[in-house]
Amino acid sequence: MSSALAAFRDAYTGALRLHLRAPNQNTLAEGYELGRRALVEGVSILDLTEHHFRILEEQGMAPVSDDERAEAALEFLLQTMAALDVATRGFLDGTRRYEQQRSRADDLAGRDAFRTALVESLQDGFFVVDADGTLVEVNTAFGALTGYGPDGVPYPLPHPWTVAEAPRYPDLGTDAARFVMPIRHRDGRRLWLAVSTSSLVKPENGERIFVGTIRDVTAEHDAQARDQAVSRLATAVGAATSVVEVLTVGLEELRRAVGAESAVVSVWPNRHTGPELYVSEDNPQLETVAAGGIALRSGASANPIPLGGRESRQVLDARARALLDRARLRPGRTMFAIPEGASSSEGIVAPLGEAGDSALWLRFATPRAIAPEDWALFSLLVGHLSLAVQRARNFDQARSTSLTLQRAMLGPIELPPRFSVHYEPALPPLEIGGDWYDVVRLADGTMGVVVGDCVGRGLSAAVVMGQLRTAARALLLRGAGPAQLLAELDTVAARIPGAMCTTVCAAILDPVRGLVRYSSAGHMPPVLAEPGTRGRLLEGGRAVPLATFDPPRRPEATTALAPGSTLVLFTDGLVEQRGVDIDDRFVELADELTGVAGQLPREVADSVLSRLRPAGGYDDDVALVVYRQPPKPLRLDVPATPSELSRMRRELKSWLAAAAIPHDRAGDLIAAANEALSNSIEHAYLNGDSGRVELTAECGLDAVTLIITDTGIWRPQPSDPGHRGRGIAMMRALTDELEIDHAGPGTRVRMISRLPAVAFSAASRV
Repeated sequence: MSSALAAFRDAYTGALRLHLRAPNQNTLAEGYELGRRALVEGVSILDLTEHHFRILEEQGMAPVSDDERAEAALEFLLQTMAALDVATRGFLDGTRRYEQQRSRADDLAGRDAFRTALVESLQDGFFVVDADGTLVEVNTAFGALTGYGPDGVPYPLPHPWTVAEAPRYPDLGTDAARFVMPIRHRDGRRLWLAVSTSSLVKPENGERIFVGTIRDVTAEHDAQARDQAVSRLATAVGAATSVVEVLTVGLEELRRAVGAESAVVSVWPNRHTGPELYVSEDNPQLETVAAGGIALRSGASANPIPLGGRESRQVLDARARALLDRARLRPGRTMFAIPEGASSSEGIVAPLGEAGDSALWLRFATPRAIAPEDWALFSLLVGHLSLAVQRARNFDQARSTSLTLQRAMLGPIELPPRFSVHYEPALPPLEIGGDWYDVVRLADGTMGVVVGDCVGRGLSAAVVMGQLRTAARALLLRGAGPAQLLAELDTVAARIPGAMCTTVCAAILDPVRGLVRYSSAGHMPPVLAEPGTRGRLLEGGRAVPLATFDPPRRPEATTALAPGSTLVLFTDGLVEQRGVDIDDRFVELADELTGVAGQLPREVADSVLSRLRPAGGYDDDVALVVYRQPPKPLRLDVPATPSELSRMRRELKSWLAAAAIPHDRAGDLIAAANEALSNSIEHAYLNGDSGRVELTAECGLDAVTLIITDTGIWRPQPSDPGHRGRGIAMMRALTDELEIDHAGPGTRVRMISRLPAVAFSAASRV
């Protein structure tokens, strides 16, 4: 036995006996201290327990007893062992924690290996980005998608796969988001990647990092881009109603969709002329080239423009024309690259439509390889453009039929002089409305004018309009006045389904007497504008629309037509506009007619329609008739000096405009009058006598008469006038009749120019 153990036993024996004699907290505390001593000195629990029970035997106590001393002894033993118990549990807890930490370390090592295997097994590219935007970890799939694999990490900003010319996209790992971005693969290919990133914070240092994945969506992106391109082209050409409109918008959209620098459509109208060209170019200053067999002339327009005949041969060289000519004869939906058989193509050529009379050529900015998906896109786009062209051709044919019907129903093709008419439908031109006009020359030299508006639109309204117009013309030719005409139309309208409430204004114009008689059946009042004054409404002779009531008699009014005045008859579509007071519209019309005395009737119609046209177009059909009353005769008596010639020409020009003489005919008359005046001034007064020359101009129903007189001497034309002396021949060529009277004192030159009927079709201006 060691001395330390012997000393411990002695101390324990004394403390236990003391506790048994007088148990208290102090003695128990001494037992706890002995337990701590045993722990320090290495006394085992077995030695402590054996020594305890040996002391009890020596004291004559059984191990188990109900005696209070036995209970006190057990309490002392337990207090002594308490310190040993705490130490034992602490050791066990430490051992347990150590085992847990060791297990955790082993688990983390396994997890790292598992994470690495998991990341490498992903089909999507995986990346980790630090706070500076540098990719610090990527997997093998990332390298396969971008060409930049794990061996090259880190990848700092700017990342090597960034497409510089593309619109700005977020860099990888700079934003927590989902987006699609273009990249440039290391081998030069352009790809589209779907990116998904998340933001994390490191617990050890609070650094924010990003982790994410990338996936190749180039096929899906290209398919979506193709669908969008086809949709844009279909939308662009969907509203076009003519071949020119289809090609104007279609070529521009087609060129943009395929990335072409220029697009050309060649159309052969017939077998006897060259093709017409429609060109859309990215660069208006494109130099003439012949690459791929196509030559574009320098300075071609950037907008699609039709070029035909002689110009078309300048734009295309012989090989290009042969290519397009061959392409148009191929079956529909076929196309070929140029040059054929090459790995890199400068453009494509394809037939357009099914008629075999047009072909399309697209030229790329730089030669490129055409992939199968490109051919699919080209086929879809060209197919849509072909269908749009064919639809436009069908529409043009239907439009031509519609316009022919309108010409037959709306009014005369040839109008009397000093008239102009205009018909503008609010609906597309394939619809025929119920508005109409008619101008009829009567036997007594007067002219009948009728403007009407049937209720409704479309074919039913057109049928009613045609019957009423025919009846009104027959009544005018029979000699009915305005009031009588409307009264008898009441009877006709009552027997035509759908004719009820038709409004009509009928007028008889007497140019010689300067009068207009008119009557209105619920129609818009005519507007009369005298030279230099505002237009005023002619509100007399008004009554209810046709076939509504049975008035005792239709009223009629008569108004004087001042020389040079302008009369306008129209339907309600001209002045009715949603949300605008009709009185304000009448004021606009009257203001516009204030200064029109010097304009031709056609120009008056154009200015009125432009002034009153709403921003969104007219809400209803518009039928418009403009008439110009002949002005007073022009009489000029001036000294026979050259300085007066320019003034006389100006005044004659103004008078001819007021008389509604067409510009070309007015130019001929001014030239002929100038020649006659020059002859009088130059040759009639050669002896130093001062003289005068007189110009008179009169406008009849169908002709203009100019008379130039002087009081000088007639000088016969020499047999050989030389390089001059062509004045009389010129006057005869510029007028319809020429009379020269030099029998009396002075000379009198009389020139007559007949006024042709106004060749005009209102439907053609739709």
